[in-house]
Amino acid sequence: MLDNPRSPRVRAVAKLAKRAARDETGVFLLEGPQAVAEALTFRPDLVVELFATPTALDRYTDIAGAAAAAGIEVEFVTEAVLESMADTVTPQGFVAVCHQFPISVKDIFAKKPRLIAILEEVRDPGNAGTIIRAADAAGADAVILTGRSVDLYNPKVVRASTGSIFHLPVAVGATLEDVRGRVQAAGLQLLAADVKGDDLLAARNSGLLAAPTAWLFGNEARGLTDEDLAKVDRSISVPLYGHAESMNLATAASVCLYESAFAQRS
Repeated sequence: MLDNPRSPRVRAVAKLAKRAARDETGVFLLEGPQAVAEALTFRPDLVVELFATPTALDRYTDIAGAAAAAGIEVEFVTEAVLESMADTVTPQGFVAVCHQFPISVKDIFAKKPRLIAILEEVRDPGNAGTIIRAADAAGADAVILTGRSVDLYNPKVVRASTGSIFHLPVAVGATLEDVRGRVQAAGLQLLAADVKGDDLLAARNSGLLAAPTAWLFGNEARGLTDEDLAKVDRSISVPLYGHAESMNLATAASVCLYESAFAQRS
């Protein structure tokens, strides 16, 4: 059992909270039973190391079984060691180290997607992870984070996705200009979520949302630039019927993605 929070091995895992360490090693940090269970179920080949407290492994027998089935050895650690490894204050008994698994934008469009989410300069990791989760739930084919957005393997992004990063393709690093060209070449319409856009309800009623669509979501504070908005097929806004001053980006993105999912399946 690992019991020294200051050991080199523990420190190496803890360093993965920083992007420099992730870029250097090509691995990332996974925390908590839900995320670990999703990795073991959908992508066990990515799991490099799996750490758990004995109490947690006794409690989550499904994780113990999945690890055994995948031939992954679980290394027992103390609570103090786990807390030193994790980015969160309460990692709930599990920490894993996983290989990064970059997917190219070219591969995404080769599969003829009907619904994708594009994040341009989305900097808040909680928003990015939640949008990935919403895209997964809505049955989207992929998510693309441009090079100006937060790192996909940021621990907060990974946590907020609650395992959805293992469910659908997520590409990173492309420029918006490149992605826009591929969207057009694939025959998808490019819709931008923007507060000054046309009403979402009107777009729904017109049948616009039933077509293959790439939704473009911009920065939390500034949104999309006028230059970016000039190059989309249409800008759409989520109406505010109550007294809220605005809507959180991830919430608005969830509404947009689900409206498209409903229209495409109706």
